[in-house]
Formats: sequence, C-alpha cells, structure tokens
Amino acid sequence: MTSDELAKLLEPTVEGLGYELSDLQAKIGGQNGLLRLFIDKADGVSLEDCEKVSLAVSALLDVEDPLPGQYNLEVSSPGADRTLTKLAHFERFTGETVKVQMRFPIEGRRRFRGKLVSADEENIVVEVDGDSHTLARATIETARLAP
Repeated sequence: MTSDELAKLLEPTVEGLGYELSDLQAKIGGQNGLLRLFIDKADGVSLEDCEKVSLAVSALLDVEDPLPGQYNLEVSSPGADRTLTKLAHFERFTGETVKVQMRFPIEGRRRFRGKLVSADEENIVVEVDGDSHTLARATIETARLAP
C-alpha cells in the first residue's frame, strides 16, 4: 500500500476526531517498520490529542491490516518547521518564510528560501532577495516552514 493510499484510509478517522492529517511518513517492512502521522488543529495539538488519534488509528489498522510486517505507530504535531504538502498548507502559510527543495535545478538552483507569495494547484511563488520564483508543485521535493 502506498503512502497516498494509506493516507486516504486513515484521513476519515483522523478528521472524524476533529484533526487534520497534515502529513504521513511510512517506512514499512522488516522488523523496524515505522508509521508516523502528523496531526494538526487550529488551536494546536497536545499529548492527549496524539494519544486519542493513536488509539483510534491503531484500532483501524488492526481491523483493516493494510501493512505487512511489524511497525511502530507514532502520532505527533507537525511542529514549527512543518512540511507543506497540500494546497491548503501553502494557502494557509502565504506570507511566511519557507524552505523549498526541488527535485532538479530550476534557474540553476535546487534550494529556495524566502517568502511564500502565492500558491495554486500547479505552482507556488517564492520571493528570494527581491526576485520572484515560480516553482511547479509537482517538482517540489520538500517544502517546509522556516520559522
């Protein structure tokens, strides 16, 4: 099962509890597998929130059994340097400083750190040292807030 398929399976449970599934990391296989969920809500995430989501997701995973082998489940908040993966993330943090790493060089560089000016389904615009750079979302390797 891919990370996207897994996110689609888990998202209704997480959202049903009142949280956003902000990001998901899965390293499954062997004896040291890891499934890490990052949850968010408007007023922040507490340890109790993480426990609540962990119990519900664990029960779902026990019933659905979508992953082979053994793995640990971790639930956490995305933190101050959160990963931006969805259009809603980019829209929410427009005006903030971001660090973007591209899959391949654009305009002779792979890394951009600057103000997130705008975002749409296809592109984001980052202003670096007064110059605007339009970056295709499909070619972004990682994008994070830079607090």
